[in-house]
Parts: sequence; structure tokens; C-alpha cells
Amino acid sequence: MDAKETQETNVSESKTYREFRKWRDSGRFGEAAAAELSALTEPSAEIEDRFYRHLEFGTAGLRGILGTGTNRMNEFTVARAASGYAEYIVSLGRDTMERGMAISYDSRARSAEFAELTARIFVARGIKVYVSDELRPVPMLSFAIRRFGCAGGVMITASHNPKEYNGFKAYGEDGGQLPPEAAEIVSARMDAITDLPAALAAALPDAEAGAHPLWHTLSGELDDAYTAMLLELAYNKEAVARARDLAIVYTPLHGAGNRPVRRVLDRLGFNNVAVVPEQELPDVRFPTVAVPNPELVESLSLAIQLAKEKGADLVLATDPDGDRCGVAVKDKDTFKVLTGNQIGILLLDYILETKQRLGLLPARSFVVSTIVSTRLTGVIARHFGVDCHTTLTGFKFIGELIKSLDEFGDGHFQFGFEESFGYLAGTSVRDKDAVVASMLLAEMAAVEAGAGRTLNDRLQGLAEKYGHAAEKTLSYTLAGKAGLERIAAAMQHLRDHKHDGLPGLNVLAVRDFETGEHVDLADGAPPALDLPRSNVLLYELGGRDFICVRPSGTEPKLKLYLGFYAQNEADCEAKMTAGRAAMEARMAALLEL
Repeated sequence: MDAKETQETNVSESKTYREFRKWRDSGRFGEAAAAELSALTEPSAEIEDRFYRHLEFGTAGLRGILGTGTNRMNEFTVARAASGYAEYIVSLGRDTMERGMAISYDSRARSAEFAELTARIFVARGIKVYVSDELRPVPMLSFAIRRFGCAGGVMITASHNPKEYNGFKAYGEDGGQLPPEAAEIVSARMDAITDLPAALAAALPDAEAGAHPLWHTLSGELDDAYTAMLLELAYNKEAVARARDLAIVYTPLHGAGNRPVRRVLDRLGFNNVAVVPEQELPDVRFPTVAVPNPELVESLSLAIQLAKEKGADLVLATDPDGDRCGVAVKDKDTFKVLTGNQIGILLLDYILETKQRLGLLPARSFVVSTIVSTRLTGVIARHFGVDCHTTLTGFKFIGELIKSLDEFGDGHFQFGFEESFGYLAGTSVRDKDAVVASMLLAEMAAVEAGAGRTLNDRLQGLAEKYGHAAEKTLSYTLAGKAGLERIAAAMQHLRDHKHDGLPGLNVLAVRDFETGEHVDLADGAPPALDLPRSNVLLYELGGRDFICVRPSGTEPKLKLYLGFYAQNEADCEAKMTAGRAAMEARMAALLEL
């Protein structure tokens, strides 16, 4: 047997291929799965990607491509995740089980099915459930957990990922994403579940769902309570009344934000809101966008076109699960699509300025942002005498700070955001809330309209007041097992050579959040890293300038964040041009692009 034949034999006898054949040939995974897998030829990269691992359960739960295999989202992987989470809840005792779990879902393929399956598995374990009777967004799931005193919750969603994805997002009792310690326990419970067909078969039968005494429905009462809570966070209702005819265009991008966003804008008093008809209704194909992501300019193209036809001043967009909010603002005869950081500082300044003017900004107020978000957050917070806290990327960390400093401390949370278009005001929700963001942005636009200005005018005023910024996020998508290996290798190379800085850039220090090291290349005194361990490298370039590199936690991407700051726009852009060129060259070499 030659070397090639030996290699092929070793591959065919690997754990990956044994698992593949079990799914294909055992008859326990269904005829559809067997047919799908029988069409694949072994060995192949496709088989390896489907079976080289189980979908990993992290602090955001599971997320993956829909399909057959252990590394895919399907009824078996959902049953495994739900069973592991259920066992964790059962381990906490009868009182926790009786508090129950809230479950909702978005507009993706199989979302309603996976939500019901999750509920049937919880009920089969003796756990009370509150199940949404229609698609509802992430913030309403978080709100429901807190309102009903649940022990946790599950949202079936893949957020803004491509249409081929779905996910199982796990929440804790505070309404925030499951914290790392609990996620590790759930993950360990999942690892012990090796018979996936048996886990699926243990679910409450379909015929008993809904009629079981542990099964409760989330319906219109939740909508009313959530909307009433949001309206309490509106502070310029008189300005809205004066500008109630302000033309606004909104698109839910075929997602769960449609009803709650339109409902709150209507009840606040706006009566000239046009919805993009092609994107109004749920559609698992997301036929009008390449990716249902409000961060992308192309995703807002239909909304901007309608805004021009309607003479609108503001465009709002939410992603499929209603936790991210995109914005385009009128700029003379065209529209400017704002970055996540620009939206964040608009909301931050507006909330703090309004509450300070009304005498509603208490001592020990604080705001929260992330290490990859704009450095202007701290500048604005200091202007209003408010503390600014910085966390790792991921809204779960913002939720944890709200819990420790506000709920169990003497602080007062005012606003939190991350550059990836996630925003939160108020404490009744503990995750990104595109509905409250949409409401506050519309209210802010009404205030500016009353003064004969637009949100773009207000944004320009912030630059003059707090300084100019040039900020950019670069993403490198490398799909599949081989792609993840290339991303890991690139991160390891950067980590091994962090003492060398970055070619062509004046790096003063490097913070390695995975090892806890702070490498000071300017021979200064290194500060301690007081954040949890994470696969992140942060390069400090002097002043507020920075570059950060990290793998995405939800997509097969390597992400770069660049921020440069100066007192004038030209200097910012010059630094950005040089920094971006240097990093793109570096990534091309590392990733062999």
C-alpha cells in the first residue's frame, strides 16, 4: 500500500467518518438525513466539515449552518443543546424548574419548529415553559424572562448571519446571555449526551404540546407590557407631538422587529412611518438581501430608495431577531448610512444630554461599551460626569455589569452599546434592543426636526464638540474546518510575535487578553488586564488610536477593528489610510489571501 492509499485508509477509519456512516446508515436519523448524506462521496471536505466536531456551545449558545451532521443545526443538535440546558436547570432544584424557561424565535428556516422542540424537551424534564405564540425579537425574550421571573430562556435565532444559518441562544435568569460559568456546565452536560436520537425521542410528544399544565403561552399581554416599558424611556414626547408627521422609513428585513417597532412608533405618536413592502413579512429565503444584516449598506438599499420617494428624513432597519439596528440619515439630497459607532455616540449623547437637562441623571450613573468600540464613548461620558466602563466584545458582558453595578450595586445604568450595531437603554432588558434604539432615534430626529436640523447635522456637531474619528471594521471570512484552522494559525502567529508590534505602525503596547499579558513596547509600566480571558489582541498606537484583532464568536471570520482620532477629519482619514493599508497587507500574508 503506497503513502496515498495509507492516508486515505486512515481518513476513512477516522472518528469523523465513523460518525458520518452512523448518521447515514443506522436508520436512526431519518430517511431525509440518510438521503442527504448518501449524496456525498467520501472522503471529502464536505463530510469533514459536517462531522469533525459537534457545534460548540458557548456563552451565546449554538450557531451553525442548517443541515445534517454534528456540526450543523438540525433537530438532533437542538435536542442535544436543549437536553443539556434542561439537565442543568433540573440540577438547580424544584424551585428553579417551577420558575420556568421563556422561549421565542425569529423568522429563519425551522425556527418555530426548533422553539417548540426545545419547549417539549424542557416540559418532558418537568420544567415549566413560556412559549411565544409568534415570532418575537430577542429583547422581548429577555424582557419576558425578567417579567415572569424565569430561570432562563432560549431564543432560536442566528441573528444577522446568512439565510443558511440558525442558532440556539441561551439566556440566564437576569435576562442576559448565559454567563460563562453556567455555559461551561451546560456544555459539559451536552458532552455527556452521545445518543442524539434518544435525546430527540425523549421530548414531550407533539400531540401533548400546548395542552400540558407546564406549557404557558407568551401572547399579546407581553406585547403591551413591553411597549409600555419602552414608552417610559421616551423623554421628549412633546417634540414628537410637534413633529408627528416626520417621514420615517422602516424595514424589518423580513424579521421579528416588524410588529414591535411599528407598534412603539405608533403609540409614541409618529403617524408617517412607511414600511418597505418587499421586506415587511417574514421570509426564510431573505430574498431581497444577500445577508439580512443592517450593518451593510446594501441591506438598506430598498429602504433608502423608498425614503427618497417619500421625502423621508430617517431610515431605520432591524435584523431578523430584532437586536441590531441600522440607520441611514438624510444628507442634503442623499442618505448617509451610519456606522455602529456613530449610532452609538448619537444615542449616548442624546440620552445623557436629555436626562441631565431634565434633572434625571443621578450621581453614580454609568455607561458601558466594549474594547473594540469607539473611544469617543469615554470622552462623552466624562463631559456629563458619568462613569464609563469597558468590557470584552459580547453584550453578555454589558449585561453582567448592569447586574453587578446597578441591580446589586449603587450605580445607575444609562446606556450600553457595541460597535456591531447593538444598543440598550433601560434595565428591563439585558441584551441588545433594536426596538428601543429605533424609538429613541426617531424621537431624536423629531427633536432635531423641531430645530430645523437633521440627525446628520447633530452628528457633525458631535465631531466638533468631542473630536473627529475614523473607524473601520474589516472582516475576513474563511469558511469550513480549513478556514477556522487558518484563522487560528493567524492569531497564534500574531500572538507569538506580539513583541514585534505591527510592520509600518508605531505600536506602543499590546494587550493579549488570552494570556493576560500586557507588552509595553515603549518601556512604560504595564497596567493589569482586569477583563476575562479571551482570544483578542489589542494594539495601542498612542493617544486613543488602536487596532484590535479577534476571531468572530458567531461566524467563520477574523475581524479587525481600527480606530484613529484627531481634532480634524483630514488627520483622522490620513491615519486610517496608512493603518488600513498596513493591516490589509499583514492579513494578506498571514491568511495567504
